Amino acid sequence: MDFPSKLIENAVGELARLPGIGKKTALRLALHLLKADTDTTASLAEALAKMRFEITYCRTCHSISDAEECSICANQLRDHAQVCVVADVRDVIAIENTGQYRGVYHVLGGVISPIEGVGPTDLHIDSLVERAAAEDSDVREVILAISPTMEGDTTAFYLSRRLRDLPNVHISTIARGIPMGGELEYADEITLGRSIVDRQRQVN
Repeated sequence: MDFPSKLIENAVGELARLPGIGKKTALRLALHLLKADTDTTASLAEALAKMRFEITYCRTCHSISDAEECSICANQLRDHAQVCVVADVRDVIAIENTGQYRGVYHVLGGVISPIEGVGPTDLHIDSLVERAAAEDSDVREVILAISPTMEGDTTAFYLSRRLRDLPNVHISTIARGIPMGGELEYADEITLGRSIVDRQRQVN
């Protein structure tokens, strides 16, 4: 693809590195931004820079946050006795959009995948166990809301083994309203919400 400007070519190249964006779409976006007023382009650039350099991670649940503690963990109206364990932040957003869950979360940062070189020590598993096992812990139920893939099931099994001996902490999994091999972020809100409400307690 030939470009009339090196600056356009550089912009298209950077945009095309985003997932799901091809060269033609990147060119269309670049030309749109070029035609837009300067305030629009400047606001977009500023928002992206702030997102990249100012967002942090919650010290409790490891979700993205604007402060040391995310708005969900800091909300005293949430049920802190229930901790929903998910693979990443996209799953938090998906579950929140159902409006069916009022507990708190714990974001693992991925799933166990030996093929990709991801082991238990690469995830936020130890902090989950410490969180549930602490003497002053409010945790009474850990809900394993992990996509039912082979890696997800492996991760859920490992977590249940690590958590099963904790006194007064029940382990449950979301109901299989989510199809095998499916991803939480792509499930419709009704199915995902029902899966949370109809979760099943695991037998140790």
